[in-house]
This record gives sequence, structure tokens and C-alpha cells, in this order.
Amino acid sequence: MWFRRTVSAIQAVKRKSAKTYAELAQETGLPNVYVAQILKCQALLSPEAACMLRALPGLPEDLVLEMMEPPRRSYDPLLIQDPAIYR
Repeated sequence: MWFRRTVSAIQAVKRKSAKTYAELAQETGLPNVYVAQILKCQALLSPEAACMLRALPGLPEDLVLEMMEPPRRSYDPLLIQDPAIYR
């Protein structure tokens, strides 16, 4: 699944940098929640914010381009589903 591979690759770069979301937020000037969301592919990375992500050393350009695409929904059968759907 592309989503898991992409997020895993981004998280591996983050772990290698040994920086927390709060540290990255402070270095980039972005809110820490937004930093966490873009690094988990849950929010759209703006071109302005993409320039600021250079605070994360070793982040490949192809991953940055993937984070600039709108987030896609994914289905994981292991996650709890919304009970309202089954009513």
C-alpha cells in the first residue's frame, strides 16, 4: 500500500534526524500539529511550508512532492469503524 510506505519513509527520516515535532515546528515556524499532520500525510503540504521542511535533513524531494498532493483516504480493516455507518 503506497500510503504506508510513504508515511513509513517520512517517519524514518524524522527518526534519523532525532527531532521531535515540536522541535521541527520551532525551526520551521509552523504549528506543531500541522508539522505532525504533514509528516503523517494527513494534511496538504503547501509550497511555502515545503521550503521550511528543509529543517528535516535527508528528506527526499519525491517524498516532499507526495506530501504536496491532497491526502487520500485509505481503508484499514483493523481499525475500528464508525458505528453510525451500520445503523
